[in-house]
Amino acid sequence: QVQLAESGGGLVQPGGSLRLSCAASGSIFNFNLMGWYRQAPGRQRELVAVITGGGSTGYGDSVKGRSTISRDNAKNTVYLQMNSLKPEDPAVYYCYANVGLGHDDFWGQGTQVTVSS
Repeated sequence: QVQLAESGGGLVQPGGSLRLSCAASGSIFNFNLMGWYRQAPGRQRELVAVITGGGSTGYGDSVKGRSTISRDNAKNTVYLQMNSLKPEDPAVYYCYANVGLGHDDFWGQGTQVTVSS
């Protein structure tokens, strides 16, 4: 029903910035919640940022103040802008969506973010 494809991962210097994109296969107007999670080696998946269907946003404590999530409905795409990247930020970043009356969860395949000088 919904497929999410992330892009924009790569190697970023400490203190640098990146922009991740998540393109949905169809309309995302019916989403309840979309966002980004990440999972580093040896760690559990954690919240990065979320946006509701009404446009409210929330951020994980580890990225609060240096991340911005946004959505382009016309392009069925969600973006994550991250600034001031730190050595603890490297992880696979996954796009997430909770969709429809059944509150079905969907996950992208993930995009690798590496922080190194």
